[in-house]
Amino acid sequence: MPTIDLPLDELRAYAGRNPRPPDFDDYWAAALAELDAVAPEVAVEPVDVPSVIAECADLWFTGVGGARVYAKYLRPRAADAAHPGVVVFHGYSMGSPDWSSLLPLVSQGYSVLAMDCRGQGGRSEDVGGVTGNTLHGHIIRGLAQSPEHLLYRSIFLDAVEAARILMALPGVDADRVGATGWSQGGGLTLACAALEPRVRAAAPVYPFLSDYLRVWELDLAEAAYSELREYLRRFDPTHQHVDEMFRALGHIDVQHLAPRIRAQVLMITGLMDEICPPSTQFAAYNAIRAPKEMVLYPDFGHEDLPGAHDRIMAFFAGSL
Repeated sequence: MPTIDLPLDELRAYAGRNPRPPDFDDYWAAALAELDAVAPEVAVEPVDVPSVIAECADLWFTGVGGARVYAKYLRPRAADAAHPGVVVFHGYSMGSPDWSSLLPLVSQGYSVLAMDCRGQGGRSEDVGGVTGNTLHGHIIRGLAQSPEHLLYRSIFLDAVEAARILMALPGVDADRVGATGWSQGGGLTLACAALEPRVRAAAPVYPFLSDYLRVWELDLAEAAYSELREYLRRFDPTHQHVDEMFRALGHIDVQHLAPRIRAQVLMITGLMDEICPPSTQFAAYNAIRAPKEMVLYPDFGHEDLPGAHDRIMAFFAGSL
């Protein structure tokens, strides 16, 4: 079988390369405590979307740092009894999917909340407030200061808040909420399920934001991960502090959050993925202790995967 990474038997045993910071648990305990102290101030504004099955609305909430975060909210028109919900996360630098792209989930009886990541292609607010590079590159945003300033700390917490809000929306059964997304959305799905243990089912597709050091060692710090190289070129051109860089990034490495996941997990991975290398995905998957399944596409990379949407739909039907 062709490969761009480790052989499959080694991938199944791979334990990751990026170091786990010694203060990792304290870091996320403090982050969640900060989130708990934020009043979400949820606002829902109906939107006229031509759909016979869904009621649609713009939903806003306040995240850490005071940012107003946006999400599309869709609710089945015929939902009288308690019903499941799914929170949806988008790919890197993009925004939440079109309303019509979310209707298949609504047609199955789910309420849906599709969040826009702050500072990317959607409507959520990026409150900034860091030194260093802010031209682009969300992985490295805040890295020049301290791990507490990393932007993905805030984005992971936004994902948690989105799941909590969905669980509290009218008619949603808080015990039957899932999460899904592709690439960055897959990484946020794992982070959300790890930091909000009530998430019952998680379906990440080729998750981003895992095992940064492995990406670097494979010389694949390009495309979505190109900012790793850019950071070193800008701030550490002779690599005097490269170990500190990867240790700091370990705070926002989803492989280290993965052991916290209690949800049932379906992960979908292409073995020819040069954007999010397979070993980085296996690092997260292998750390999950909850019930899990991985579906492999041996000849596919970071692209559309035939049948993947149908597998996710069937997975939620069986788990929610």
